[in-house]
Amino acid sequence: MEERQIFTDKDIWRVITLYGLNTSTYKIALAETLNSLVRQGITNASYEILAQEFFKLYNKRLDNGMPQLNHDTRYTKMEQIVTRFKGGAVDYDEAIAYVKNNAFDNVIPRFHNLNQFDLPQKFYEITKGGIVLTDSVFNVFNDNESEALHNELEARWSLLESAFAMKRENAKLINDIKRFYLVRGYERTDITYMRDMLNGYQEGRCFYCGEMLDQNHIHVDHVIPRTVLNHDEPWNLALAHEYCNEHKNDALPSRYYVQKLVDRNERLISSNHPLSKKIIEALGITPLKRKTETFRIYDEILAAFGAKNIWGGENFKPENDPFYRSMIRYIVKR
Repeated sequence: MEERQIFTDKDIWRVITLYGLNTSTYKIALAETLNSLVRQGITNASYEILAQEFFKLYNKRLDNGMPQLNHDTRYTKMEQIVTRFKGGAVDYDEAIAYVKNNAFDNVIPRFHNLNQFDLPQKFYEITKGGIVLTDSVFNVFNDNESEALHNELEARWSLLESAFAMKRENAKLINDIKRFYLVRGYERTDITYMRDMLNGYQEGRCFYCGEMLDQNHIHVDHVIPRTVLNHDEPWNLALAHEYCNEHKNDALPSRYYVQKLVDRNERLISSNHPLSKKIIEALGITPLKRKTETFRIYDEILAAFGAKNIWGGENFKPENDPFYRSMIRYIVKR
């Protein structure tokens, strides 16, 4: 008869922290947080306490300038709020409130999950207001191996950061650009009201493919991705089909569409549109200054992220692609 393998609490802990597929460093940070709670003798941890521990970890960790997410163009929520805190855009209480409300939606429910499989031991139970630590997590750190386990977590965190950085040809420049716009930016606002304000300046057509828009399925798109600029300024907004917007996603358009954006903005300004003042304030007093500033921002981001992040490539123009346009007509009619 085959002997059944018995896994200890430490075995399960190592499976979670060392062998899981990590797309970000959140699971390691939560493991470090549990370690800290055990050391402090805290059994019942509210989301407020978890937020303070998480923020303390990332506030120190991000001094190394390394990416925390396996994605070329995005920041984790923790990177965003720590960057804004260090840049003076938010104070400590605002930062903790943000972490409490945004950082734990995925990592806390999925900590005990390995490749879609729920592991038997649980190191905490989830409550309405936070988590309650179980005996299992105290068993993990109750002897002279606790320091070694902490060092394992540190090594795993560093390994993930290095792996994420290797995917980025220009990781430091990318982070510097994103950090700059994060501090200058603000939280997402409701921009649906822009549909009517911009519609007349695109003649009822999609900014990207040129096909007529279905009034019930118009998206307001950030031409230069919001994931980098972190603002909803009117000069960077255009109307697009739902499909075109989602297909472009967080990629940069080609320079052709940046020039198209410049031309659209000038038409809007020449008409004394209510948005004219905001566009002038953001980009400059003359057409040349506005064009120069728009392309400066675009070229700065392009230099960091590279041509590989251009939607469809440098020469892709949906409005000149018969197949793409026929597909859009089919989608819109359905």
